Amino acid sequence: MRTSMLCAATAMATLVAGIPAHAELGGAPSWPANCADQATRLVQHVSSAEVPYIVNETALNSGTVVREYLAQSGTVFAVVWHGPQMAPLNTLLGSYFPSYLQGVSALHAAQGGGHGAATVQQPGLIVQTGGHMGNFTGRAYLPGSLPQGTSPDDLQ
Repeated sequence: MRTSMLCAATAMATLVAGIPAHAELGGAPSWPANCADQATRLVQHVSSAEVPYIVNETALNSGTVVREYLAQSGTVFAVVWHGPQMAPLNTLLGSYFPSYLQGVSALHAAQGGGHGAATVQQPGLIVQTGGHMGNFTGRAYLPGSLPQGTSPDDLQ
């Protein structure tokens, strides 16, 4: 059972690998403000004065919208997505992707198998996914990197 879940997760990662995205949680933004190509539409939002961070919003060709939350240092501390196709988590999570796969595999094994909504909560990483075909949502963030005064509820 565990092997089939890992194979399914690997297949999903392979499917989304062709989606143009270059984000990496804990690293630089995927789409620098000066580098939006035809595959994306970039909109930049600046937070309120009390909580200094920038939100880069990008619409992929698939229609999925990805928001990257950048700390003042320029490091991505959270990503949020919603749209008709699953976001490319292997790219968005970067070096955190193997930990996410391990966590979601353990979660599904504990539930007796299956797919669907999942919350992977590990030290230093939280990933919440949900939705259904045609309407996927989720967010991933590094709790220790949230700017002071920012809560997970701010990540929408």
